[in-house]
Amino acid sequence: MGGPAPRLGDDPLADEPRPQSSRSTPLIDSSDGSAVAQRAGAEGARPASTSVEEWTAGPTTKQAKGPPAKAKGGRGGLSFIRELPFLLAIAFLLALLIKTFLVQAFYIPSESMVPTLAVGDRVLVNKVVYHLHPPRRGDIIVFSDPHPAVHAHRNPASAVLHWLTEGLGVTTSPDKDFIKRVIGLPGETIEMHRCVIYINGSPLREPYLDGRKFSNCEYNPFHIPAGDLFAMGDNRDDSNDSRYQLGPIPEDKVVGRAVIIIWPLSRIHLLHGF
Repeated sequence: MGGPAPRLGDDPLADEPRPQSSRSTPLIDSSDGSAVAQRAGAEGARPASTSVEEWTAGPTTKQAKGPPAKAKGGRGGLSFIRELPFLLAIAFLLALLIKTFLVQAFYIPSESMVPTLAVGDRVLVNKVVYHLHPPRRGDIIVFSDPHPAVHAHRNPASAVLHWLTEGLGVTTSPDKDFIKRVIGLPGETIEMHRCVIYINGSPLREPYLDGRKFSNCEYNPFHIPAGDLFAMGDNRDDSNDSRYQLGPIPEDKVVGRAVIIIWPLSRIHLLHGF
C-alpha cells in the first residue's frame, strides 16, 4: 500500500542538500592548529603551499620585509649630503657668534708674561666679563694695539682663513693684540722704585711674580688718565707695556680677560689676579 516502507537507518533527506552552518565550533584543544585551520576553512580555502602562519599574517607582513628598507636608507644618505652645506653654514655662524661675543683663544708669542704664561701657551679669553664690570687690578687682559699701524686689506679668502686660525689661537690679530696684567686703574698715580710698585703711595703686593728679581725696576710717578689702564708684563725686564711705547691702554681697546690656559695639556689651569 503506497510503496515500500523506509528501512531503518535510511535518511529520507539524504538526496537533499544540507544547509551549511555559517559558524564553526572551535575545538577545545587547539594546540595542533586544527582550530586555526577550521576558522580558515570558514573564511575560505587557502592554497596548499601556504603555511598557517603566512596565511593568517596576510600580505602586510610580506610588504614589511625586503628591499624597501634599503631604499629608505639610500634616501637618508642622499638627504644628509644635501643638508651638509646647510649644517656647515650653521656651524660657521655659531663659531662666528661665539668668537665675536663670548670667548676666543689666543696664542702667547713672547716671554713678556713669564712666569705666568710661557711661549706657546694658548689661553681662553672671556669677552663678556667687561660688559658686566670694568677691568680690575691684577686681571690678565688682551687688548688691541693702542697705536695700530695701517695694514693692507686682505682678499676675502685670506681674511676668512686668518679669522679661523686667529679664533683657534694659531695666529695673532693683524692689529697686534697684546696680553698684559692690569696694574693701575683710571685716576690713580703709579710709580716704581727698587722693583716695588706704588699705587697712590702704597706698595703693591705681587705674588704672581714668584719672588723674581728684575734689573729694570724704576719708573717715575705717572697719573693714569680717566678711561685708561696701566698694564705691565710679569716679566718686567722683557715686556713692551705701558711704561714704554704702548703708554696707557684705553678701556675700549680691551678685548677681554684671560681666564684659563687651555694648551698644552700639562699647563691647563685657571688664571687668577690678586
